[in-house]
Amino acid sequence: MMDILSQDIMYLAGVGPHRKDTLASQLGIRTWGDLMEYYPYKYVDRSKVYLISELTGDMPFVQIKGKILSFETLAADRRQKRIVAHFSDGHGVADLVWFRGGQYALKNYKVGEEYIVFGKPTAYMGRYQFAHPEMERAADLSLNDMGMQPYYMTTEKMKNVGMTSHTIGKLTKTLVGKIPEGALPETLLPAQVSRLHLISREDALRKIHYPRSLDDVQRAQVRLKFEELFYVQLNILRYTTEHRKKYQGYVFAHVGDTFNRFYRDNLPFELTGAQKRVMHEIRDDLRSGRQMNRLLQGDVGSGKTLVALMAMLLALDNGFQACMMAPTEILAEQHLTTLHDFLKGMDVRVELLTGIVKGKRRRKVLEGLADGSVDILVGTHAIIEDNVVFRRLGMAVVDEQHRFGVEQRESLNGKGSTAPHLLVMTATPIPRTAAMTWFGDLDISWLTELPGGRKPIRTFIVPEENGSLMAEMFGLIRHRIDAGERAYVVCPRIDADSEDADTASGAEDAEVGSAFDEAYDLGEDDAQREQRPPLHAVAEIAERLRSLPQFAGIRIATLTGRDDDATKTQVMADFESGKTPVLVATTVIEVGVDVAKASCMVIFDADRYGLSQLHQLRGRVGRGGTESGAFLISRAPEGSDAAKRLEVISGTLDGAEIAQADLEFRGAGDVLGDAQSGGKSGLKLLRVVKDVKIIEDARAEAQRLVAEDPALHDCVQLVGAVLDFTRGNETFLTSN
Repeated sequence: MMDILSQDIMYLAGVGPHRKDTLASQLGIRTWGDLMEYYPYKYVDRSKVYLISELTGDMPFVQIKGKILSFETLAADRRQKRIVAHFSDGHGVADLVWFRGGQYALKNYKVGEEYIVFGKPTAYMGRYQFAHPEMERAADLSLNDMGMQPYYMTTEKMKNVGMTSHTIGKLTKTLVGKIPEGALPETLLPAQVSRLHLISREDALRKIHYPRSLDDVQRAQVRLKFEELFYVQLNILRYTTEHRKKYQGYVFAHVGDTFNRFYRDNLPFELTGAQKRVMHEIRDDLRSGRQMNRLLQGDVGSGKTLVALMAMLLALDNGFQACMMAPTEILAEQHLTTLHDFLKGMDVRVELLTGIVKGKRRRKVLEGLADGSVDILVGTHAIIEDNVVFRRLGMAVVDEQHRFGVEQRESLNGKGSTAPHLLVMTATPIPRTAAMTWFGDLDISWLTELPGGRKPIRTFIVPEENGSLMAEMFGLIRHRIDAGERAYVVCPRIDADSEDADTASGAEDAEVGSAFDEAYDLGEDDAQREQRPPLHAVAEIAERLRSLPQFAGIRIATLTGRDDDATKTQVMADFESGKTPVLVATTVIEVGVDVAKASCMVIFDADRYGLSQLHQLRGRVGRGGTESGAFLISRAPEGSDAAKRLEVISGTLDGAEIAQADLEFRGAGDVLGDAQSGGKSGLKLLRVVKDVKIIEDARAEAQRLVAEDPALHDCVQLVGAVLDFTRGNETFLTSN
């Protein structure tokens, strides 16, 4: 049976070569097993048929039964037409509307034939309409057998070639029908299934696709969530066990003159209680005899860089070198400047190594690393190149850890005879349950306080349609610029011709627009999606600002992921100096950009960003102790989920609270509306906020099993399942 599940998806009835390519490129489905494990994201009860006279505008998806009376072709706008079918069940008339694909409807749906119509009713011109409904001939359906209908995520490219959720459902039904009862092997141990009251794997896989009730859905999801979490935790625990056997740590027993002088003479402010606690945790790691592997999490401005510097100074005091690796050249250069400022007057040599450090300067840096005269190296991934040789590397700091994977961290381990201690940092807020899931191989420290002197950032929601409020905001920003301050303006797209910034050529422009749609269920039907205004672009907004009287005489620059490194560096230098006090950019400025005089952050289409990303962007201002403000420009309807998300970000500066809310929004609704997280995370069903108990159970079971049987000698079926999972999720497992 495993041979059947490993068959090429092309040989499943209804697929063929063209659909094979689409399924592989869009959903990563290449085998029958891949399709079996592509789970629905929601379910709808299809056992009830409503009368048109019973419809209301606030209903979710419903179905009606009747006949098409006639078709009509109407103009949608100057370029497009919409097809309308007038539909009646004898108790009223509704309109079926196609904004695209109307020719298919005209060709395939017949006047006078009886259909089951499924969709979301909305009121329009005194009549209910269904935009892009699902339709089946009534004679082909038995409503009593339909039960809970599964819905599957599809992409825009799939919809454009006629592959919808309904298509995936038909293929899955064909596949399930080909698999004999009892043919899917159990992968968990019998004791686990019994102890946790789980249903079998076969029952779960059948019920996840074709449940008869909500209880079937819930029991199937619990089993499958536990299974994939258990595989992840087994991988993490086995990796951690092997890692600790392989890498012994240097012992830093000495706190010497370098650390003490810095603490006495150069410390810019008294450490917060959280910074002191984290330094004690790091100190304990460094004298334990095992390699430190610690994740340091803290809000923007919580003092992570200072903690990292003090850890590196402990390495220097014990005769070792240290390095700090950043994901971008801009951030690496800013870290270099920050460390130089912290260490002013001290005999500590700090150098930079990035792609723009070339020729004689690069040779001097490499020579200094080899002979030990360079104490601290700051750089990008250039640090892990083979020709970079340290005399004695004892401490490595990795900033914004989510942008580097295990492979890069392992490369740092190879920079010496013994692996250096490792401190990885992130300002991306991660709830504890998520950290337990994704960073189980790392010890975790949290910085929960902001240093003294930082004033809280005030956050305002500005409806874009409110012209007077927009003008007032621009006037306020001009006033701050005249006072010598700076302003960021962030847009989700690079220009009007580009895709969303996250899919454009600038890879550093992250998660807005289409990626946001994948993460959040917006509750929109196709008609609403068609009518959504396009996202604002950097080029468009820069031109708009230059035309406003509020910015007369002000130089405005732009920055996107398409710009080369030299351009980025020059643009940021001009912005910091005040030569161009307004910077219009994509989310390329999200991570690490530190400009002390930046006091204003304007984010266009803020309702189309994730909460954690908005929090990161907001943290780019207020770093110089000035009064600062973030302005969230929104086109979200009042009372919508998008508007509620913005209320969360405007109501708190607590990164942990925002991360928790973000996860709740991403998994909003009950189990009938949960979106699977898809290929990006490797976990198809997990909801970190709601599934804490499952996470804890999976971790406890993995710990129990690894303690009893570290090599899993007695778990042949389980080992095979874990290997299959690992092969399918290499990106997830190595990036986290």
